Amino acid sequence: MIAQLNGRLIEKNPTELVVECAGVGYEVKISLNTFSALGNSEHIQLFTKLIVREDAHLLYGFADKIEREMFNHLISVSGIGPNTAMIMLSSLAPTEIAAAIQNEDVRTIQSIKGIGVKTAQRVIIDLKDKMLKMVFSSENIFHANNTNVFDALTALVSLGFDKKSAEKAIDKISTGDETVEQLIKGALKVL
Repeated sequence: MIAQLNGRLIEKNPTELVVECAGVGYEVKISLNTFSALGNSEHIQLFTKLIVREDAHLLYGFADKIEREMFNHLISVSGIGPNTAMIMLSSLAPTEIAAAIQNEDVRTIQSIKGIGVKTAQRVIIDLKDKMLKMVFSSENIFHANNTNVFDALTALVSLGFDKKSAEKAIDKISTGDETVEQLIKGALKVL
């Protein structure tokens, strides 16, 4: 099992890259989230999942362990293969997928290309309990009435701020009673 690659980036495309590790070039399939997270670094570290099929050995790479964990959860659902899971992770961030599953938001999951109503419902049924166990920061973002924090974090990340920095900024200013707008404005002052 290849769990991680640490090496020099040789080629980079939105759906795959080649990483040289000790003279060997590994072709790795990636999501758009990972593509964006890698930036222009020449030396990269990827967390990987090796899928062995009868006709191929495919290596999937992720910028962080959370995305890899979400990938593993998604491919455990009947009807979702590695390619569909990568499309899901390219369309939504792992935290957005987890929030949709927790909130039983069929429409958000169904909005992903190739996912129908029945598949979206199956994803929610199969993964709802597992999402409670996934930790996205120092504390689980899905505990009671934390949707404002999640929405503010999502907005800050979409504005281009680093996820960990945004989480720390929100944690500094959050008392639990702020609106999404108040959280974003307060975090922007800290960032």
